[in-house]
Amino acid sequence: MENLKCLFTNFPWDILFFWLLPLLLLWWFMNREVSKWKNKSTEMHNRITFLEGELEACRKLKAPVVPDASATNVTTGIAAGIAPPLTQSAKDDLKIVEGIGPKIEGLFNKAGIYTFDELASTPVSRMKEILEKEGSRFQIHDPGTWAEQAALARDGKWDELKKWQDELYKGRR
Repeated sequence: MENLKCLFTNFPWDILFFWLLPLLLLWWFMNREVSKWKNKSTEMHNRITFLEGELEACRKLKAPVVPDASATNVTTGIAAGIAPPLTQSAKDDLKIVEGIGPKIEGLFNKAGIYTFDELASTPVSRMKEILEKEGSRFQIHDPGTWAEQAALARDGKWDELKKWQDELYKGRR
């Protein structure tokens, strides 16, 4: 009986406070952090799944349109309620041309130039006129090579265009 009395009266409080309590706090903190990581992992997985779905939808939109064999004549296809197949996009990215940025592309679009073909057939004097009309900010640009670059892009000569653009400085020779 005396042994039990000694055990309860002389409890080793130092073991409880210096070893057991820090271990319990460490266990609680680690569980909290692991649950945060699990939540972030779930959020990231959901975000990736959403973005993959968006990417797939974009790929489907960019898929080439195959013309319907039954609608060989465009006028009869329209009369029958079938939309004619798109052979070329209604608007090219004119920023591919060295020296044309988003603002100048917007100016050309406002002037009715949307495709590489239209840009290639536009005289340099007309391009300068469009730029000068918008003020001195755009007058510093030199459209001397833009029509030739657009012609290469229109014809799909991308390697030749890239090689030439590497030699140009801001669209200038």
